[in-house]
Amino acid sequence: MSQSNDLYMNAKSWPFEEARRILTKINHKTPKKGYVLLETGYGPSGLPHIGTFGEVARTSMVLHAFQQLSDIPTRLFAFSDDMDGLRKIPDNVPNHDMLRQHLGKPLTKIPDPYEKFESFGHHNNAMLCRFLDSFGFNYEFQSSSDWYKSGRFNEALRKVLQHYDEIMAIMLPSLRDERRATYSPFLPICPRTGVVLQVPMVELKPGSDSAIYKDPETGQLVEFLVIDGHCKLQWKVDWGMRWQALQVDYEMSGKDLIDSVKLSTQICKVLGGIVPETLTYEHFLDEIGQKISKSKGNGLTIDEWLTYAPQESLAYYMFQAPKRAKRLYFDVIPKAVDEYLSLLAKYPEQTPEMQVDNPIYHIHKGKPPISESGLGFNILLNLASVCNTEDAAVLWGFVQKYISNASPESMPFLDDLIKHALVYYRDFVKPKKEYRKPTMQEQAALDELYKTLGRLEVGAPADVIQTEVFEVGKKHNFTDLRAWFGTLYEVLLGQKEGPRMGSFIALYGIENMRRLILKHQD
Repeated sequence: MSQSNDLYMNAKSWPFEEARRILTKINHKTPKKGYVLLETGYGPSGLPHIGTFGEVARTSMVLHAFQQLSDIPTRLFAFSDDMDGLRKIPDNVPNHDMLRQHLGKPLTKIPDPYEKFESFGHHNNAMLCRFLDSFGFNYEFQSSSDWYKSGRFNEALRKVLQHYDEIMAIMLPSLRDERRATYSPFLPICPRTGVVLQVPMVELKPGSDSAIYKDPETGQLVEFLVIDGHCKLQWKVDWGMRWQALQVDYEMSGKDLIDSVKLSTQICKVLGGIVPETLTYEHFLDEIGQKISKSKGNGLTIDEWLTYAPQESLAYYMFQAPKRAKRLYFDVIPKAVDEYLSLLAKYPEQTPEMQVDNPIYHIHKGKPPISESGLGFNILLNLASVCNTEDAAVLWGFVQKYISNASPESMPFLDDLIKHALVYYRDFVKPKKEYRKPTMQEQAALDELYKTLGRLEVGAPADVIQTEVFEVGKKHNFTDLRAWFGTLYEVLLGQKEGPRMGSFIALYGIENMRRLILKHQD
């Protein structure tokens, strides 16, 4: 084993752990199909959302880790279940009256409510691809409708027909009594209405690749082919069939699908397939700790995150502990941005062993950018707060005094960060600003800080300023120095939390800080 391969084999970050599981599964040999296949799934009844991003981003990280471990070819399928019947009309699309006429039909057979694409399914598939392309993911789009109609699933569908009773024995115990009465793995597409039907089978005819059901409206017996796109499968059966037909080696899914994974695993085995390695990730939670839901709209959308922070911070948020539930709300953004920036700044000084376990390695596929300025999101937020500004030029004025030769052109990431911080300040910080008057003890300490800062040289380093701020707090008997810094935040900034004061004062300017103290004297 080479030194570099040894480095990756010993890496402790979760994408490498997952990649090693895949390598063990295939016994370190190229599969018969000629490549290792990772898959992500997408239900195109609605537009792509933050969960879609998370699944593709995380799977891409595993894919890149695998590529460092092995020269075996790899592919990543983004599979759209666009043959599914439309069960309900999404709230956030136009032309509800038109869509209502096509309820139950495959998504690729319903007119596009936006009147731009061949069908509603094609529209949402295009949105998915544009969405994934905008983040630079390397994937291959796959359409369920294409696979069914082209006959590429025919062999697997014949196996489902042959093993019908075994599959029913797996599925029926998982269903409610009323659902069992109408359940069948096959969902025929009604030749009369075009609707995807959920009806029991009256007779199976494996010799002719067909089955018979009773039309629920006319009562007539209808024989249909189970191949060539004349039916689709119930999705849990479809998932297991897909694993077998495509020979999927790895797929991750949410905690809510644990039971579905178990059932699809059994079905894949019945069909003669080798079950992929799987990872179950935890749900995102809203502001009060409840699972986020597309229908409830109680979470945070990708567009909202990207309004307030750069996309690298979202990738970092997704990287963190996928098996742990995390709050996904506006207040997590500043912390995510600053942790990303801190890890990026540390990366060049780390050993190779530390780098491969740094989230930065996985976010940037081993080729991270150079940290520009050392300025974080929170410090920019607080600068906007004391200046009470939404003008990027005002913040750049302070930055250019702090960093020589700094400009929006030479530091485009910082310029982007400043713009994000100003929008976040406008929407979340400014409306909640609430100053309080200092106590007698606090006022005495603030007076002391005013004098102490006046004795420092202009341009004193942040660490020197930080030490002096600490000393003032100690001198005035703040037994818990967090209370002293809380005083600075609440009295001077009008908020409960704030930046590292040494860095903030260095950026804001010593004389500006002294004027701020005078402004808020009791």
